[in-house]
Amino acid sequence: MQHLADTHLDRVLLKMAGPDAIGRADQRAAVRALVDDRARVLVVQATGWGKSAVYWAATSALRAAGGGSTLIISPLLALMRDQVAAAEAAGLSAATVNSTNPDEWDAIFEAALNKTLDVLLVSPERLANPRFASLLPQLIGSAGLVVIDEAHCISDWGFDFRPDYQRLARSLVGVAAGTPVLATTATANSRVTADVAQQLGADTVTFRGSLARSSLRLSVVPGLSAIERYAWVAEAIREINGSGIIYALTIAETTRLADFLASEGFEVAAYSGALETSDRERVEDQLRNNELKAVVATSALGMGYDKPDLAFCIHVGSPSSPVAYYQQVGRAGRALDEAQAILLPAETDAQIWDHFATVGVPDKVRVGLILDALAEGPKTVLALEASTAIRRGRLEGLLKILAVEDAVEREGSSWRSTGTTWTYDAQRWDALAEVRLNEANLMRTYASGVGCLMQTLQRALDDPEPQPCGRCSACTGQLPHPGAIPEASSLEAARQFARGRDVVIEPRKLWPNGTARKGKIIGCSQGRALAFADDPGWVDEMRHLNNAPPTTELLDGLVKVLTRWRGSWRERPVAIVALPTMAHGRLNRSVAEHLGQIGKLPVLEAVTLSGQMPQADVPSAGQVQARLTNMALVDGVDVPRGPVLVVDALYQTGWTMTVAAALLREAGATAVLPFVIHQLP
Repeated sequence: MQHLADTHLDRVLLKMAGPDAIGRADQRAAVRALVDDRARVLVVQATGWGKSAVYWAATSALRAAGGGSTLIISPLLALMRDQVAAAEAAGLSAATVNSTNPDEWDAIFEAALNKTLDVLLVSPERLANPRFASLLPQLIGSAGLVVIDEAHCISDWGFDFRPDYQRLARSLVGVAAGTPVLATTATANSRVTADVAQQLGADTVTFRGSLARSSLRLSVVPGLSAIERYAWVAEAIREINGSGIIYALTIAETTRLADFLASEGFEVAAYSGALETSDRERVEDQLRNNELKAVVATSALGMGYDKPDLAFCIHVGSPSSPVAYYQQVGRAGRALDEAQAILLPAETDAQIWDHFATVGVPDKVRVGLILDALAEGPKTVLALEASTAIRRGRLEGLLKILAVEDAVEREGSSWRSTGTTWTYDAQRWDALAEVRLNEANLMRTYASGVGCLMQTLQRALDDPEPQPCGRCSACTGQLPHPGAIPEASSLEAARQFARGRDVVIEPRKLWPNGTARKGKIIGCSQGRALAFADDPGWVDEMRHLNNAPPTTELLDGLVKVLTRWRGSWRERPVAIVALPTMAHGRLNRSVAEHLGQIGKLPVLEAVTLSGQMPQADVPSAGQVQARLTNMALVDGVDVPRGPVLVVDALYQTGWTMTVAAALLREAGATAVLPFVIHQLP
């Protein structure tokens, strides 16, 4: 007589993959451990191996035996939508509780508690909702199986660690003492695997297999400039059949590259966490239905996105971790004999890695500001942002870390202190920094294109059986089309596009708490910059920007931006002011004089600057107060009534420009138009 777990696995595989599907030995063993032993199980297997079949089969068997609903914790909305569809394909009823369907929650909760629903999927962010948090113990108590998908997210050492995900997983594992628990991931090295298994419990059963992907043809095309990468991508996707994903490291880059490819005639869309949920769903569906040639995306389009015939993944710039890279290219080729996974490393990769590496690590100074503010009473994120002057994204990340460590908790729309003493764990965070550094070094090795690429990824993931693949660009010595460098015509098209874009600078609106000024800022109007961040049109010029007189090419570029911009002015500027910054005062003056000659406008020495300015990572209140103290109008200067164009080489926090604009407005300028060479993120 066939085993109950095997019977349900065979049924699920038949419905999901057809009559030729045969269950793997580890799939059968994992389902048996969950169904027969009510065990805690960790499955670490390659994308496409069939991890979801394990929890659908276990759900089917446990439900047939009278068990409650399966509760699945899923980190992404895209992943949840695909899982609902996959559950239904496996013959199970499924529903999701997330931020997009609050009107349906009551009916879904009732169905789960009454055990009339097979599968309930929730996102970790729901724990912050009091309504959901109050029901969580009942949901866990009635569950027949708990699944933690993409389980590497609950480990400090995981490449995509998410504090609120870890917090919810701990709650589930702690409460569901007699309930079988399954954790799955395709992207865990030995350290992450051990950490997740320890969090699940001492008796966790782990199934780990080879992570090699035979359908992926990995390639690295090193040494391209920013413009060459744009041109290379355009030529490559024109040659590749099918649709795919083009990954970029920043939101700005997804928009720039998508706009360029659209100008070249491709049906493409940009995708990032900045999109509204409905727009993200629309783009996901368009790609799935092959209505788009490509989606240019950040890592927000990754885990769980299901398109088995995805033909390519091209990375413009390297992720900071080979584990993250493996996860992203794992989207491709799941139902194809061959799919392209191509990396175009960028010279700015390490700088971007360093920027993102700080987000997930707390520092004593900023945490102290948050806890001091909350000691006064509960505060919204907006109020905390004003009182601490910590940028919103950094602030929200720190609050999540503090919540996991029980130092703070959400109370409605506010945060409050729990009274628990928070201690900076230097050993823990130093160890994490070392891990991230080692991962970055491994990524540099991969990006060099030397040695079998698949084997390099397998070693980075501590695969037990790393072997040369014989298919990658390092093994074969062959690069995909267009080879080492794109055509000259493609390069020129990319250059013309990149240098014809306008970078809009939005003005700051409120003075931060703790400064000599309060309330609404009367200062800058909307401004323009020649380049933003690692702008491909000007990357070399921005890298070598100094206090020397500007090149003719740089001046011509600025004049073209100004020419395009003037069409939106209500009134032409009546004067130009060059900011006398320590690092670029001479450059600013040269630019202002050149623009003044062309536009026949006077160049005013209207602002003075003394003393040292704080670094960009100093909280805003300190930055603003330093500028308010050290900046002033030149004695006796006559600021004409009308708009004034203000020139500066760099714009990052925006406070130098903002304080100068406030002074000029008070002196009679009716508007201040910031005009910047390089805006930094």
